[in-house]
Amino acid sequence: MRHPIPVLVLSLLAASSGRAVAGTTACWFENGAVVAPAAIGGVSGDFVIDLSAPRTLLHETAAQTAGFSDTALSLPVSVAGQRTAATAVTVRDLDYRSVGFSTPITGVIGADVLDRYLMILDFAPCRLQLRSRDAPPRPAGRGLKVTMVGGTPTVLAAASDGLRGVSGPFALDTASAGGVRARGAADAPRQKPAGTLRGLSLDGVLRQNVPAVVAGELPDGVVGAIGATVLSAYRLIFDPKASRLWLTPALAAPQTIQEKGPGVSAGP
Repeated sequence: MRHPIPVLVLSLLAASSGRAVAGTTACWFENGAVVAPAAIGGVSGDFVIDLSAPRTLLHETAAQTAGFSDTALSLPVSVAGQRTAATAVTVRDLDYRSVGFSTPITGVIGADVLDRYLMILDFAPCRLQLRSRDAPPRPAGRGLKVTMVGGTPTVLAAASDGLRGVSGPFALDTASAGGVRARGAADAPRQKPAGTLRGLSLDGVLRQNVPAVVAGELPDGVVGAIGATVLSAYRLIFDPKASRLWLTPALAAPQTIQEKGPGVSAGP
């Protein structure tokens, strides 16, 4: 159930600029995806937070309702108390991304926005923080090296079905129900199970019997995507300036569907 928050708070958040040092928002983990309140231009609603998406997307229904007829827009994006300047936004039919969610998905916040900040994501309770790239502190240790491939942050991993194995850059998919996502149809939902992988090796840890999904585009050169079933076991700290990702074991396991709860609203 959605709980409104004061209009004054919404107006202050909407007025925040990309110069803000740090911003945070409660989010929710539902249907295998992280969802948070955000706004593109004057269009606010529930947005999927998807690090594996190179581009930020706006559902064509929401765009048309707001009076936009073009499929390529340049609009400010507001999320987690941060506001970008005019940003390239692609308008697309996102009905397939809304399958299984309790409320319609207004759009997708992609890596082109998220990699402007130091990003901290907790799954339980779900909370998204976006800080200035120069904002301390950073975790101890070197973390995993992150390489941008086709506009998508990737880390090295390896997967096997028991007969064949692949290794290379895997995208960080915070919007898929599986542990691993393979390249599939662009309009296929990311929540439909598609078998089990014998093993996944990530950050020196071998996981066995990992659920897989087959859906969605991936940039050329990206082997696959590591989904939220694996990532939700950690606190994620992604530092694009240092090209590093830290995976810190989470204190609690996320629920399959987390209620939005107090302080979580479709306002940005």
